Amino acid sequence: MKLNRRDLLRAAGAVGALNLVWPLSAGLSPAQAKEAAQELGATYDPAPFTLGIASGDPLPTSVVLWTRLAPEPFAGEQDLPETVEVDWVVAEDRALRRVVARGSVAASATLAHSVHVPVGGLRPGRHYWYAFTALGRRSRTGRTKTAPLRTDRVRFANANCQAFHDGYYAPLRGIAREELDFVVHLGDYIYEHGPVGGEAVRDHNSPEIFTLADYRKRYALYKGDPSLRDAHAAHPWYLTWDDHEVVNDYSGTGGGAPFMQRRAAAYQAFYENQPHRDDGSSALPDPVIHRRRDWGGLLDLTILDLRSYRSAQNLPDGTILGAPQKRWLKDAVDRAPDAWHCWVNSIMLSQLRGRPGGGYMFTDQWDGFVNERKEVLGHVHKAGLEDLVVITGDWHSCFVDDVVPEFGEAGSPVIGTEFTAHSISSAPYDEAWNAANGPLMGKANPQLQYFEGGHRGYAVYDVTPERWSTHMRVIASPTDPESPVRTLTTFHVDRGTAGAYEDKDTAGSRAHYRRD
Repeated sequence: MKLNRRDLLRAAGAVGALNLVWPLSAGLSPAQAKEAAQELGATYDPAPFTLGIASGDPLPTSVVLWTRLAPEPFAGEQDLPETVEVDWVVAEDRALRRVVARGSVAASATLAHSVHVPVGGLRPGRHYWYAFTALGRRSRTGRTKTAPLRTDRVRFANANCQAFHDGYYAPLRGIAREELDFVVHLGDYIYEHGPVGGEAVRDHNSPEIFTLADYRKRYALYKGDPSLRDAHAAHPWYLTWDDHEVVNDYSGTGGGAPFMQRRAAAYQAFYENQPHRDDGSSALPDPVIHRRRDWGGLLDLTILDLRSYRSAQNLPDGTILGAPQKRWLKDAVDRAPDAWHCWVNSIMLSQLRGRPGGGYMFTDQWDGFVNERKEVLGHVHKAGLEDLVVITGDWHSCFVDDVVPEFGEAGSPVIGTEFTAHSISSAPYDEAWNAANGPLMGKANPQLQYFEGGHRGYAVYDVTPERWSTHMRVIASPTDPESPVRTLTTFHVDRGTAGAYEDKDTAGSRAHYRRD
């Protein structure tokens, strides 16, 4: 049995041999990098579709299909012609016999031989199967789904924070096996650094990444986890990003020429490796992430980009949204349909002070933009928007918060609920920290209902016209790629009543803080 990722990297770092095992170490050939990745549990689909296939951004009559030709996943440039024809097919059955659409597209070296096929003419609310063919080889078969025109139920999951060096992707294995309409990824799909801290010394063998080739190799490493590829092939995904797709805590509007070149490389690599639908023009150099999507008249999905347009933190007039996106969001509130309203939010919206009377724990999140938060949530309250649920990543822990127009003000009314989900693999704080700080955070933040920080996992959201239910799924161990999944707790929100409550069957589950 192979050592798990964390133990193997820790052992290698202890003997100064990280260059033998970290796949992105300097000086490794593509073949050596692939071999090192495989020692850490990576596998790859048969060439040229080594990185798998995916679908994304479903609409009632359309989905985007994605693949990338990478016979040598860790090569900076593939040994392929400048353009390669890629055939695609969409069918009503897994065997791909009842074909409803097919075509051919040129995969260019300019975009790392990636393809993004916006397939139209599909029927609403239907499952479809799809595959690609190129260079005489066929890809695996994937399943996708279009958005319905009308529905009385939607079931979806989120994923976020999947540091390859922190553990296996057993939560994504769980997501692949769930019966879902779609998946939402909340950011930190990759991390720009290698193993750090107690697991290995951050040195020349595990450098940060800066160039387009660097970012391409990083995606190749992460997509080597078979559970990630399986989850992409099982469901269509909506996507936003957080900071580690570029660099920790970055502002998309700050920095000189070297940073802007780095950001451009990171954004291009994101586009090359994701089933992202552009806005009708070129997706580069700045992919448009924020968008609204309707799921059958039941769910109004608002996907936010909280990185590209933000200013620096802690400025009186600072912005996390940027002026155009803020106007767009306010307009969405003003024009909101009678539905559940879900904001897809990469970093915590709710206030989080570390202790009573203390300061904010992290101002990289909305706490660093308090005036804009007050403005936006005040607009929500003034507009009378009901049934608001915010889903959030980033924290590597689970929180349930009441959303209020003005945090810290006694009597501020509850206008929504925020669910912050566990990470896929990225390390949370240790048990001692959670046990000590959970009660302190509860006392310091009256809107906080629940905190649990000791697991990896994901959330499943089950939504009907009457009720929103959030099931927090967790795994037993990040060192086991087949770790079983269980439900830690479930919270509900009733339609027309702001605020969440815990299901009586899980109210006795483990928590580091639970409001009485």
